[in-house]
Amino acid sequence: MFEGAVGIYRSLISRLIVLVGLVLSVSIFIWAYFNINYQKESTLQSIIESCDRLGNTIRLGTHYAMMLNSRNDLDEITRNIGSQEGIDNIRIYNKQGQIKFSSLPGEVDQTTSIKAEACDICHRTDPPLKDLAASARTRILRSPDGHRQLGIISPIYNEPSCASEACHVHPPDKTVLGALDVVVSLKETDRAIRTYEERIIILAVISFLATSAIIVGFLLFFVNRPIRKLIAWTRNIAEGEYRHEFRPHWVNEIGQLAHAIDAMAGQIDEKQEELNRQRNEYQELFEQVPCYITVQDRELTIVRYNREFARAFDPRPGGRCYEIYKGRKEVCQYCPVLKTFADGESHLSEEAGTTADGKASTWICRTSPLKDSRGEISAVMEMSVDVTERKALEEEIVKSEKKYREIFNNIPNPLFVLDRELKILDCNEMVFAVYGYEKSELLGEHFRDILEGEQNGEVTQNIKRSDALTNVRHVTKDGRAIYVNIRISPSEYLGRDAFLVTTSDITKRLMAEQHLIQASKMATLGEMATAIAHELNQPLSVMKTASSFLVRKISRSEPIREDVLKTMAAEIDSHVDRASCIINHLREFGRKSEVERDRVDVNEALEKALQIFMQQLKLRKIEVEKNLAPDLPPVLASSNRLEQVFINLLINARDAIEDRCEKMCNGDIEKRVSLKTLLDRGKVRVEVSDTGTGISKSVLDKIFEPFFTTKRVGRGTGLGLSISYGIVQDYEGTIEVETRENEGATFIIRFPAAGEA
Repeated sequence: MFEGAVGIYRSLISRLIVLVGLVLSVSIFIWAYFNINYQKESTLQSIIESCDRLGNTIRLGTHYAMMLNSRNDLDEITRNIGSQEGIDNIRIYNKQGQIKFSSLPGEVDQTTSIKAEACDICHRTDPPLKDLAASARTRILRSPDGHRQLGIISPIYNEPSCASEACHVHPPDKTVLGALDVVVSLKETDRAIRTYEERIIILAVISFLATSAIIVGFLLFFVNRPIRKLIAWTRNIAEGEYRHEFRPHWVNEIGQLAHAIDAMAGQIDEKQEELNRQRNEYQELFEQVPCYITVQDRELTIVRYNREFARAFDPRPGGRCYEIYKGRKEVCQYCPVLKTFADGESHLSEEAGTTADGKASTWICRTSPLKDSRGEISAVMEMSVDVTERKALEEEIVKSEKKYREIFNNIPNPLFVLDRELKILDCNEMVFAVYGYEKSELLGEHFRDILEGEQNGEVTQNIKRSDALTNVRHVTKDGRAIYVNIRISPSEYLGRDAFLVTTSDITKRLMAEQHLIQASKMATLGEMATAIAHELNQPLSVMKTASSFLVRKISRSEPIREDVLKTMAAEIDSHVDRASCIINHLREFGRKSEVERDRVDVNEALEKALQIFMQQLKLRKIEVEKNLAPDLPPVLASSNRLEQVFINLLINARDAIEDRCEKMCNGDIEKRVSLKTLLDRGKVRVEVSDTGTGISKSVLDKIFEPFFTTKRVGRGTGLGLSISYGIVQDYEGTIEVETRENEGATFIIRFPAAGEA
């Protein structure tokens, strides 16, 4: 019951009803109060006016009797009028306050005090007042019966008609002769007023009750009832029931409020669905994140954790982080969670511990503050990523880096790391052994600084677009020139594009090759000694014949005709030049060739080789067929070394033809060597063909190997084709053979043109 009373007291409708009731009751009763007072005053004023008129009427009615001084008439008039209902008494006072006439005979000739109630109205001042308003001349009396009376006194003035009559003794200067006092009963008036008051009060009460009932009914039906429904609806909204079947039909402000609440409920429902979706999504993310997530309070107690953390550490409620997954009994020396509580910033650390299965692990931990509605840090979220495998990989990488650094430094060849501008980023220790430079002297320097000056531009460009360079001249710290082969591999170094450049010192090999090539040349010259002697013998024979002729003529003192002498001198001079040319060519061929490359005309080199070897072919009656293309582009090579290649091929062609002749007993075969040059798809192509025995397919893949030969013992060293293959390779060319057994073979050599090399 008490709770119900409290509920009623707290009810807005109850308070509104009480307030409206109070205002209404005060208003109605104030209205009734003033209405009753107004009616009283109005009635009293009406009675006063009526009494005043009655007094004037009596005064006028007694005027004639007074003029005649007829006392009987005055008494009769006074008694007759005083006997009327509602008039309690009529008195006429003289100037001295003596009652001269009265409707009550017992009062006649009685004298009242001037200060009596009736007389005091005028005699309260000295001299007495002569003219007063009716309200000032009125007084309220109480009758012996207890009812109220209204008395009004009216002065009787000394009129001119009275003063001029001979019968009167009143002088003209006497203004007031007496007073007429009329007393009327207010009994009926008071009864009527009381009745009116009762009716007014009843009307006020009825009006109050009716108005209150209407207001209460209106408030209960049109305000309280909708508000209760709205309250119930909002409680449903507060409980999460946003979809309600409540459909407001009011069109007033409450209806607008209901529609606003309905719209608000719909929006809250949508927002709540979105929040629920996001909450579920973030909860799912929180649970599914493949790392350890915990939420810790200021005591480092884990208040929340995700599924991955629970699986790895099997935490207990109320446990502290350093106990659960760090295996400690005290706080870590560097605790990122406490740091975050202290400064509100995110912190990073690396931690080690043991998982629930006893596995030692390492984590990278990052913290983030969680703030409450007041902006204060209430908890800290710690996210840990297991980097055990990465840590192991880092250690392996360190070991691997150390191992490969050792390999890098112990590679038996100099190794350079160049950037895209060919500046040296790194190099191994073999650089010092080969070039004499310390590593610190080369870092940051350009690779061209160790190249021979003439090769700078060409080699620098070729490094950027080739994967290998051969016979490149480098200069050591002490100024010594060495020859190297270069291998280039695009790579990456410390996140930058780079080139790995390996150089191989081939100086000693080239020297050995040069000695071998020189020995091969000497062997070739020795093999061609007979042909060379025959070649030299012919110009010597001509010179011998001419000189013998001249000696004979001179010894006989025979004159020599001038034309004969001129002819003989010309023959001797031409054959001396021929012999000198042969000797110079042999000396040039026998000279040790250089490694440098020049622009060489292949046709010219082929002609020189044929010039040396031509006599050999003539002695064996071997025909030479030439088909040399004019205007061939030059190739980058050494003319001397190319002549050696062509001479080796001519020797093999000669021997193959002679071997075939020996196999064919009658020797009736075609003896021919064909030389052909042409430009084939941007490359200079040289073909040397013979009509010899050809090469067996079983040994075709071995013919370029050193010391391999198909010739009989004592006829070949097995170095000719091997040396020729090496020379062609040095000049970025290719050599291949097409053979037909017992029909002949064709050696095909291709060199890149000088513009494409």
